[in-house]
Amino acid sequence: MNLTTMTRVQSEYQLWLEDPAVDAETKKELQAIRDDEKEIEDRFYKDLEFGTGGLRGVIGAGTNRINVYTVGRASQGLAQYVNGTGAANPSIVLAYDSRHMSPEFALEAALVFAGNGIKAYLFRTLHSTPQLSFAVRYLGANAGVVVTASHNPPEYNGYKVYGADGGQLVPEFAEQVIAEVQSIDSFNKVKKLSQQEAEAQGLLAWLGEDVDQAYIQSVTAISQNPDVIQQISDDFRIIFTPLHGAGNVPVREVLKAVGFGQVRVVAEQELPDAQFSTVKSPNPEEREAFTLAIAQAKEWNADIIIGTDPDADRMGAVVKDPSGEYVVLSGNQSGAIMVNYLLSSLQERGTLPANGVVVKTIVTSEMGAVIANHYGIPTLNTLTGFKYIGEKMSQFEKSGEHTFLFGYEESYGYLAGDYARDKDAVIAAMLIAEAAAYYKKQGKTLYEVLQELYESFGYFLEKLESRTLKGKDGVEQIGRMVDAWRTNPPTEVGGIRVATLADYAQGVDGLPIENVLKFTLEDGSWFCLRPSGTEPKIKFYFAVKGSTGPAAAAQLDGIIQYVLSRVDG
Repeated sequence: MNLTTMTRVQSEYQLWLEDPAVDAETKKELQAIRDDEKEIEDRFYKDLEFGTGGLRGVIGAGTNRINVYTVGRASQGLAQYVNGTGAANPSIVLAYDSRHMSPEFALEAALVFAGNGIKAYLFRTLHSTPQLSFAVRYLGANAGVVVTASHNPPEYNGYKVYGADGGQLVPEFAEQVIAEVQSIDSFNKVKKLSQQEAEAQGLLAWLGEDVDQAYIQSVTAISQNPDVIQQISDDFRIIFTPLHGAGNVPVREVLKAVGFGQVRVVAEQELPDAQFSTVKSPNPEEREAFTLAIAQAKEWNADIIIGTDPDADRMGAVVKDPSGEYVVLSGNQSGAIMVNYLLSSLQERGTLPANGVVVKTIVTSEMGAVIANHYGIPTLNTLTGFKYIGEKMSQFEKSGEHTFLFGYEESYGYLAGDYARDKDAVIAAMLIAEAAAYYKKQGKTLYEVLQELYESFGYFLEKLESRTLKGKDGVEQIGRMVDAWRTNPPTEVGGIRVATLADYAQGVDGLPIENVLKFTLEDGSWFCLRPSGTEPKIKFYFAVKGSTGPAAAAQLDGIIQYVLSRVDG
């Protein structure tokens, strides 16, 4: 590390060792790495930064780790931001998932809010991210926080911040919170009450069953064909896995409420487990996460398998192909099926609004947009991240320009209805199960429905690749990689000319600035480079449309080979 970085790192390290506000156990953890210069650098070379609306990092001591001190500092900054808005009787809602230290971090944040005169509403047990988004709106709170690291490895946790509309903070407001956080240069500036003091002063309130039931009712109100579910319920079988997370209770309650009577939960993955010990990663995007569920589905001859990630904002579905094998649907495929099911159901009942709209991200397949257009519904694009979809929803709510019908992103995030402002695995589970039941009554599986959609609208195929380069060096390497593609872009890929390069760092279509590059070829295929805002990772998105499945697959493989050979070469 250079001299400036070394000085900063050693200074911060020493401050933590000497700060009387830092507890003895944390200091002991830091003293144990005194001779490990690389570890000290990684823990202290920067402050843990806001990415997708908050903090995310490895649990441990240090400025570049998530711990009660970085959580307290972030909470003090958020409190100052909320109080700075001049809100009367300000309040903030908090939820947490099943990860290590999640309850402790949530309570720490609540007590800091209380110390700043802000009423903290805290769920007593683990609750999902969409339930937090709903509760902020339901309670009329000024902000929300959910302690989660989504489907990251067990050593991670995070702190996602929500605005008064129930949506994750977009850059304009996140920057204001960050400025407040950065103004706190000592942990002694973090104001905090004890739990006893906060409860006695009415500044810590524990949320109960009323909020949960209001949420369940809001979700089930979106059900499209409850009569069909009732008719087929006894013959329709669902295997569900919450992957040790917060989806266990709300998903089961919603499925039961809309009439599904044959639902089995993967027992080994039902209860909270911060180590996620039955999977390599608690990520419903990966087939491995469904190993136990698929085994049970084969024994029971289940119609569909549904999985949710630890904070239950992402949903994955597994369906049977003609040979009887279970196939994991991609986020794009599930999204296209739900768009078609939802819009066709609304059209059949004559309730499809003339000003309806579907919203998706720039790295999500165009298949859903083509399907929506078939029903006369336009599709709008946003930057990657559901916070931008939520922002559009709030704009529509104020302007009346559009009626939001469905929003989704390729990374398994979906939302229908306007009760929340973040992706919701609970409503996605309900809709995908309902679609499967609806089409089963017609003698079709969801796999067959997907093939029909391909035949009607074109063979859209997509793939995601990523590269993780850990630590400070990895972050810098990713930055150089993106700059190389920006300054030396390809003119053709696989013999097909590059038609456009959209550099979102320069601003595109009025969207916020973001370090993303999207290359579109003359045949409509595209690929996109996007560094993560929360991890030392870069993602590569690929998408093609072909006249047949094999043609699309060959086209996709060619583009992937070209891009990754340049990346890894």
